[in-house]
Amino acid sequence: MGQVQLQGLHKYYGDVAAVRDLNLDIRDKEFVVLVGPSGCGKSTTLRMIAGLEKISAGTIRIGERVVNDLLPKDRDIAMVFQNYALYMHMSVYDNMAFGLRNRQVPEPQIRQRVDEAAEILGIKELFARRPSQLSGGQRQRVALGRAIVRNPQVFLFDEPLSNLDAQLRTQMRFEIRSLHSRLESTVIYVTHDQVEAMTLGDRVVVMRDGRIWQAGPPLELYTRPNSRFVAGFIGSPMMNFVDCQVRDQGSGLVAEAGALRVDVPGDRLRALQPYRGRTVILGVRPENLYLGQGAPGSTIQAAVNVIEPLGPDLLLEVKAGATPLVVSRVDPAAAVRSGETASFHVRADQLHFFDPESGLVVAPQS
Repeated sequence: MGQVQLQGLHKYYGDVAAVRDLNLDIRDKEFVVLVGPSGCGKSTTLRMIAGLEKISAGTIRIGERVVNDLLPKDRDIAMVFQNYALYMHMSVYDNMAFGLRNRQVPEPQIRQRVDEAAEILGIKELFARRPSQLSGGQRQRVALGRAIVRNPQVFLFDEPLSNLDAQLRTQMRFEIRSLHSRLESTVIYVTHDQVEAMTLGDRVVVMRDGRIWQAGPPLELYTRPNSRFVAGFIGSPMMNFVDCQVRDQGSGLVAEAGALRVDVPGDRLRALQPYRGRTVILGVRPENLYLGQGAPGSTIQAAVNVIEPLGPDLLLEVKAGATPLVVSRVDPAAAVRSGETASFHVRADQLHFFDPESGLVVAPQS
């Protein structure tokens, strides 16, 4: 079984805490992505699972075994690195067979495993070449093949697509996801790219300052972030954030920032009552600002500053008074020009509110 359990995991470099009290259960055959900004502790966590970094405290279980003191070769894992880590003097075939030969696997079995992996990845015709004769995408497939032939309990990926161009990264994302479905293996994948995290993971773990801030299915993190940090990190273009004053309006509340004024949805009134007369951070995703009129209390007037054509959509950068906003998913045929003032409808049921001091969500969506 390829389940992985991390319990109370700590990693210190002198007085610096790289990972702090990290607890995470990864199910057998699950694809889990660790994502976060540089220095958040995601790669350090992966290297501790692999046995390449000694843990300072805590327990790591792979399957039924505690592996804290086991060497990497004894943990039944295979790791794919950012820099591929191929032997440049060896052929593609020998690179893929190298680990099995070190374990003294019989040559006929090595041939079978290498052939099967190469067939999956479409690289059999490359067997005689050396890494210097391969493209970046081909090298990445060889590195994947070398991991596949091990038939491990757990695959570990450390930013494997960082060195590829945008088009190839997209292609390799599909291939890695397809590979996971075919092999039915457990995968722990590290990246700083939230697009990779959202498209690859069954579950995404957002890290910051050595801690887990939120973990869950990609759509849950996108629609129900538990903090301003997660809301801003997940999603492109990023969520709009506006410091608003919460004021009474009849029997309800309104969030107000200059020309920006939106009614607080009824299901959030109770949670926002303590913020009356105080500041709260309003968050709204770009696609929830629509060009055109909406219901009273959900329409704002904004000046269009910049228009960026994206093919199927327009990305608009606008200003509601002094408040800058980004609006996306506007029809490219929309009658809007730079310098004009236009009406935008705010989708009230998709608003987010965060505490300005803690950054935590105040009134989660129901």
